[in-house]
Amino acid sequence: MKALQIMGPEKYVILDVPMPKPGPREVLLKVLAVTTCPHWDMHILGGVPMLAGWPLEYPYTLGQPGHEACGDIEAVGSEVTEVSVGQRVCAWRDQGHHRPGCYAQYAILDVENVIAVPRAIPPEHCASLELAMCISAHILYAEKLDAIAGQRIGVFGLGPAGLVCIQLLRAAGASEVIGFDPMPERREMALSFGAARAIDPSGGEAAAFPRRGQSGALHATFDCVGVPKAVHQAMELTNTLVILFAVQREPYIFAPQYWVGMALVGAQMHSRAAAEFAAAKLASGQLNLAPLVTRTMRLEDYGEAVGLLKNREAIKVAFMPQL
Repeated sequence: MKALQIMGPEKYVILDVPMPKPGPREVLLKVLAVTTCPHWDMHILGGVPMLAGWPLEYPYTLGQPGHEACGDIEAVGSEVTEVSVGQRVCAWRDQGHHRPGCYAQYAILDVENVIAVPRAIPPEHCASLELAMCISAHILYAEKLDAIAGQRIGVFGLGPAGLVCIQLLRAAGASEVIGFDPMPERREMALSFGAARAIDPSGGEAAAFPRRGQSGALHATFDCVGVPKAVHQAMELTNTLVILFAVQREPYIFAPQYWVGMALVGAQMHSRAAAEFAAAKLASGQLNLAPLVTRTMRLEDYGEAVGLLKNREAIKVAFMPQL
């Protein structure tokens, strides 16, 4: 089978490697589609660790950083009863980048890490379920605080995560979702995904937006940017809760004016419950991942695809490893 391996900064190869065999509690997935996780791909191919201080060694693990995958069960281990051969599933949890990934024609996954998805939805439009699961984990946390249903919610950053977040917030009962992003085309997409408004965070509409404590301020905000300027602006416009979904690479300042009444919440653990929440919204049509896929390409075109991400010419690219 063929599999991609990143050999060094801006260097990758497509290898012909033996077909793996599943262990007792594993499945062999025939990968029909695997979508980019833009920051992982741009960092690792660019020679930069995804998280500050993490080691980065080459050659990078075979098939990584591919982890958003959809396909059919090709074989199951001797102790697997949860799924069967031929079933359409997605990988809902990243197994870790020390294990072979899904930028390959076939991949080994722990059975606990796959979840059934509708066969009627094309695999390239299901593969990003793992991203939706990550966001759902934060939404389920906010629901425990009664912070979503009937509330005005903000989403900073309208890349793949932000666009998924808008849909899932609407599905969770938010009365109004308002997106913030400097790119006009991303703001237009946010409106098509169900945002009530989409605002340039550096423009006049943002400057006039109600501040914390004022009528019309946001009740809660999800940050999908991960830079101090965006997080601080989110806190300025939010009354109760700011959830930090995006990877944090720099310190944020929680100023004294936020001390009373505001919670700043970091990344939430992934869970099967979050995967089931996302999968149910996908099956019901409340979550549509299709518009995230700007292009479908072959694994051999990996470098071109990452270039599209860097130039913001694609939101996500879906690789079709069987081509």
